[in-house]
Amino acid sequence: MNLVKFTQYFNLHLHDYILNSLRAAARGLSDEQKAFQKMTFDFAANERFPHMADWDEKEIFPVETMGKAAQLGFGGGSMDSRRWGGSGLSRLDTSLIFETLSTGCVSTTAYLSIHNMCNWMIDTFGNTEQREKYCPELCTMDKFASYCLTEPGSGSDAASLLTNAKLEGDHYVLNGSKAFISGGGDTYIVMCRTRGKGPKGISCVVVEKDTPGISFSNKEKKVGWNSQPTRAVILEDTCVSVDEDKTGDHAD
Repeated sequence: MNLVKFTQYFNLHLHDYILNSLRAAARGLSDEQKAFQKMTFDFAANERFPHMADWDEKEIFPVETMGKAAQLGFGGGSMDSRRWGGSGLSRLDTSLIFETLSTGCVSTTAYLSIHNMCNWMIDTFGNTEQREKYCPELCTMDKFASYCLTEPGSGSDAASLLTNAKLEGDHYVLNGSKAFISGGGDTYIVMCRTRGKGPKGISCVVVEKDTPGISFSNKEKKVGWNSQPTRAVILEDTCVSVDEDKTGDHAD
């Protein structure tokens, strides 16, 4: 069955089948959760699934569709701070949303979960100035966030990362590289070493894409998930302000 026929078959048959499957798995959910699950499924079926194959084949990151998702509150679903645009949903609520969005496109949903995590990190561990600076545009998805943890020499063993941030006056100077970074957006949440070895020596720094010293590789060639761009991020003497761009307590 080619993709065109498969899409037609989906529109005729699978929509109701998947929706009924979700309903069967919805035992114990509140009426509100069932309602936004249904709303999310309709959005996935109408705005995502019909375009999924084309996005993948042509390596399109669907910015406009992401914006529509943000209008439904999916840009900051896991954020508690409604003042900055968050939806204040629980972990279960956001899990339902991502599960249901995946029925339309797994690749872009995976990125959306990363974007939400980055937004949540700033909202949870950042100061008021950082929340005000970054969160509103991430919630509307006028800007996109990427989580930078994996390195060429440390993937699963994240505590062994080597990217470092040295304090020089009122700035941190970052050097290192990150691999397989999803999204390639505007705001990069960089895990880096500010102190000794091990997990307690790691801090989180926000780096914007136009910061001098940050550069990017070409998009990785993949056999799928091409609607989610993936690149390496290189940091060479990249300076960020201590007060504006490091999240959390400097002593932690």
